[in-house]
Amino acid sequence: MDRTRFGEMQCPIARSLARVGDQWTILILRDAFNGLSRFDEFEESLGIAPNILAARLKALVESGLLEKRRYSERPARNAYLLTECGQDFHQVLVMLQAWGNTHFAPEGKSVALVNAETGLEARPIVIDAISGRSVLDPAFRNRPGPAANERIRSRYEDGL
Repeated sequence: MDRTRFGEMQCPIARSLARVGDQWTILILRDAFNGLSRFDEFEESLGIAPNILAARLKALVESGLLEKRRYSERPARNAYLLTECGQDFHQVLVMLQAWGNTHFAPEGKSVALVNAETGLEARPIVIDAISGRSVLDPAFRNRPGPAANERIRSRYEDGL
C-alpha cells in the first residue's frame, strides 16, 4: 500500500506509519533529537543522498513533525526543528532503541539510555499516566473510540 492509503486509514498506527514509516525518516528524527538541525549535518550523519534527504525533510515538515526555520539569507539556509508533534515521537524512539538493544544487538548495546544524574542505565517501559501501571498489564485493552468506523468497531468490539 502507498503512503496516501495508509494516511487515509482510520487506524492510528497506519496513519502514523504514513508519516514516519520510512527508515530514513526515523533516522532523521533520531538525529534531530540528538541536536542536529541543518541539512548538511543530517547528510553527513546519515550518509544519505541529498535528493532523498530533501524529500524526507519536506515530508516531515508537511506532516508537522519538523518546522523549517531560515537561519541564513545569503546563501539561503534552513534549520529543521522538532515541533511539539515531533517532540512527542521521542518516546517512540526510546522504546524502539530499547527493543533493538534487547532483540537485535548480539554484539551488545552500541547506545544505552542512562540517567545523567546517577549514571545508571535506564530500562524504559510504557505506563499509563493515570494509573501508573504498565500498559502491558492485562487490564489494558484496545477498544473502539468515538470516531471508529464499523471495521474498527468489529475488530475491537470485545475491548472491554
